[in-house]
Amino acid sequence: MKNLKYIIAGIFFGIILVKSQVLSWFRIQEMFQLTSFHMYGVIGTAVIIGIISVQLIKRFDIKTIKGAPIVIPDKTFHKGNIIGGLIFGIGWAITGACPGPLFAQIGAGFTAVVITLLSAIAGTWVYGALKNKLPH
Repeated sequence: MKNLKYIIAGIFFGIILVKSQVLSWFRIQEMFQLTSFHMYGVIGTAVIIGIISVQLIKRFDIKTIKGAPIVIPDKTFHKGNIIGGLIFGIGWAITGACPGPLFAQIGAGFTAVVITLLSAIAGTWVYGALKNKLPH
């Protein structure tokens, strides 16, 4: 039961995703059709919370639960970000899911999403096989 806390956190995160409707295929389609603000509000809120959290970690030198320092390396921009972002966005628009909500969608009873999950795993495997040949 060492991992019980992670299972509970995952279930809680899944409930939040279901209740906020971010795993709704219709909400995602509204976002890509620019007909609703719902998903932009959720994503924007997450980005703002992430920015604030990173700034608090840096300013107060916050450590992990085990006392290890939290290291956030600087990121450099390259054309691979654009290519990867386009592939990710196209996959998101077609399937109505990004990697995070996949498990919540399956847990909510959308069993057809298992195909999307298997495709995501295959995509991850292909990326791993081609990683050294891609622009980084």
